[in-house]
Amino acid sequence: MMRNAIRMAVPAAALAFHVSTACAQEDLREAAQNPIANMISLPFQNETNFGLGNTDNTQNVLNIQPVFPVRLNDDWNLIIRPILPVIYQEPFLAGEELQEAERVFGDDIGNSHFGLGDLTPEFFFSPSKPVELAPDVSLVWGAGPVFQIPTATNNLLGTGKWSAGPGFVTFLSVKPLKITTGFLAINLWSFAGDDDRSDVNALTFQPFLNYNLANGWYLTTSPVITANWEAAGDNRWTVPAGGGIGRIFEIGHQPVNAQVSAYYNIVKPDDTGPDWQLRAQLTFLFPTR
Repeated sequence: MMRNAIRMAVPAAALAFHVSTACAQEDLREAAQNPIANMISLPFQNETNFGLGNTDNTQNVLNIQPVFPVRLNDDWNLIIRPILPVIYQEPFLAGEELQEAERVFGDDIGNSHFGLGDLTPEFFFSPSKPVELAPDVSLVWGAGPVFQIPTATNNLLGTGKWSAGPGFVTFLSVKPLKITTGFLAINLWSFAGDDDRSDVNALTFQPFLNYNLANGWYLTTSPVITANWEAAGDNRWTVPAGGGIGRIFEIGHQPVNAQVSAYYNIVKPDDTGPDWQLRAQLTFLFPTR
């Protein structure tokens, strides 16, 4: 009898461990997909843009964007997200447009450049507890100031302006449908900087949708839609469409979130916009144990 009880207990314990592990993985995946999760993370997002402007040249941007949550009190967290781009930029103008730009900016605009872009610190105040909309359906939101600091190592890699504006983010988890969704919206206006550079009035809107699969896999789309309100109509909007795949797994005992996706710009600036983008991201996750 005792031997039979042990035989029954072993698979039951294994099943309980498997269920517990699967739930923990699902919770970690949901936190990794939440831009304002109460979890330290270190994302490295690499974006390669092909077919710049009226050339076939390439731009590569590596965004280093750590996330630091700060507990303010029992009800509120402050999520700090500084974003520092490391940029390789090939010329994006040719012909008469390049000659005209060289008269304004000098011969340097016709060369390739490598260096830092402008630093963008984001600050989101977010309730510490999600809003429960229905069973297994929850909403998290955050709002706060966003700044852009002219740290670019070359004029062509940044705006030359100090800018600031509001940011707002939402994250909706719908577990019965195995999806998470939401958006990030930011608009920046320049208030200081190089008087010879163009003013900044720019919108960034990034909707995202993830469909979660088994074993940590998920399908994802998160196009970055931008509008330069200072530009003429044919150079104002960038509207990508596309998606990709990602997975949560461990390297040793270190949880990571890896994903790769591709986006085609169905609307783009005539002068400078790329045709399409390949995006790869690796995020190191540091959940509270």
